[in-house]
Amino acid sequence: MSLSDLRFSYLGPRGTFTQQALNQIATEEEATHIPALDAPRAMRMVIDGEADYAVVPIENSVEGGINATLDSLAKGTKLSIMAEVLVPITFTLAAREGTKLEDVRTISTHTAAWTQCRNWIMDNLPDVMHQPASSTAAGAAGLLEDDADYEATLVSPLAAEQYGLISLADGVADNPDAVTRFVMIGRAGQVPERTGADKTTLMVQLATEESGALLRMLEQFSARGINLSRIESRPVGDSLGRYAFSIDAEGHLFDERMQDVLAGLHRVCPRVTFLGSYPAADGKRIKAQPGNADEDFRSARAWVNSLVARAR
Repeated sequence: MSLSDLRFSYLGPRGTFTQQALNQIATEEEATHIPALDAPRAMRMVIDGEADYAVVPIENSVEGGINATLDSLAKGTKLSIMAEVLVPITFTLAAREGTKLEDVRTISTHTAAWTQCRNWIMDNLPDVMHQPASSTAAGAAGLLEDDADYEATLVSPLAAEQYGLISLADGVADNPDAVTRFVMIGRAGQVPERTGADKTTLMVQLATEESGALLRMLEQFSARGINLSRIESRPVGDSLGRYAFSIDAEGHLFDERMQDVLAGLHRVCPRVTFLGSYPAADGKRIKAQPGNADEDFRSARAWVNSLVARAR
């Protein structure tokens, strides 16, 4: 299938940071972009065959994981992460023509945008209320409606321009170096070839009635020299005190050490969900620690097999 035949769903409407991320994969001139109301629905479109891939946010450098994406991915094994994209985040406080900063009483934007700008807001607009929106661009689009019940939104400069809004303040993010990580998600099955600079994403549930369960889980990675670039707890949802861990580990499913980790996790954890192996956006190659290269595992396995064969 050629790029022009592919359909990409994404967290819409047009002009979101998610579409900026998608543009790094394929622009609207190169492939079909289909906006979705929220990240879970963008992923559902892939499951239902309405899109070939979904692009959604999964993590930002200020608040960590995007729960809607993490939880939707963890619900089953029908989807898999195929790629990741990093987008520097810059926010503008935007409004309709004629609005002044002192007129702003309510700001509508995505929760992640609000949290990344809240210190600026507290310093400059301490009495302003937040009205959650499904995306940053949704807040911008809503301002064009006659019955809009808010005065401003937090969006990218590009989205402000696309929706014909004026800027009340530029560069309002608390951290000027903020970055959001987006992932391209497809149907589970095929895994991208390893590049030597890869990540594997997992959801691992712990045994609830065993002391040291978290330590045993982490030991599976440390014993094979695998670094974790992200680990976050998420409630399982069926009762209090039951958690799973969303994990990004350095390495690929096709690495011998990663396969050994997965086997170890499968032995000591009640549920392990593989969510994909894919090239890391930074392209930084991973160097296996001594004793953890593919050949080390193959050599060790061959030695043990020889002992077993001789003993029979």
